[in-house]
Amino acid sequence: MILAAAMLAAGCVAGVLAGLFGIGGGIVIVPVLEAVLTFLDVDVAIRMHIAVATSLATIIPTSISSARAHHRRHCVDLDIVKRWAIYVLIGALLGTWIASQLHSRVLALVFATLAFLVATKMLFLPESRNLTDEVPRKAWVLIIPTMIGGLSSMMGIGGGTFSVTTLTLFNQPIHRAVGTAALFGLVISFPATIGFIVSGLNDVRLPPGSLGYVNLIGFALIAPATVLTAPLGAKLAHSFSARRLNMLFGLFLAVASARLFYGALAA
Repeated sequence: MILAAAMLAAGCVAGVLAGLFGIGGGIVIVPVLEAVLTFLDVDVAIRMHIAVATSLATIIPTSISSARAHHRRHCVDLDIVKRWAIYVLIGALLGTWIASQLHSRVLALVFATLAFLVATKMLFLPESRNLTDEVPRKAWVLIIPTMIGGLSSMMGIGGGTFSVTTLTLFNQPIHRAVGTAALFGLVISFPATIGFIVSGLNDVRLPPGSLGYVNLIGFALIAPATVLTAPLGAKLAHSFSARRLNMLFGLFLAVASARLFYGALAA
């Protein structure tokens, strides 16, 4: 019962964060699942794979719910989605493969560093000069959505952490960046989930109730909670000013970065 309650609570918090910041909630779900798997004595070599894969699976319905809520408020830039979606998808597939080759500690340190840099920008340089006046259409820019997809699938997150920051640097209003990032979460999570299912199908170390590296029990408990609470987060986002939303996003990333640094360096 305690483990089930922890998963449900994680799903509720993740759903609110998904709607509020356009993220998939994976930064909450992954550590909770990893702790649950540790308690169940699952092989340490595959705990993070299961946590990341299950997190990505829950992000699929969460992203749909969050994106719909933002779209009703006309805060999803479909033009950017059409231009970037295929590259985000390619990056997500590459990231899924790379995640199976690297130690989880390395992935945590990379993400913690990026999160710290982004948090610094959002907290202390919110009014700094943007890189451009609008999202560039040059070919080199397509590297960015590919990296967003790759890094996000490696970490088991929906991409909001990277795409919100990127879009605001390209002079997109914070509310529109959050809404667009929510839809990118679906583009990232769906193919990445399929990739983790396929790559884990023949692993004999998996706990009961698993489909590849996706744990169906965790998915069944967390996904409904995230779907129900994501619209609440989206509603909260539109009740804040752009400055306050920037500050909240920066504080969120700072806390997440500190947690990841501590976990990786203390291991």
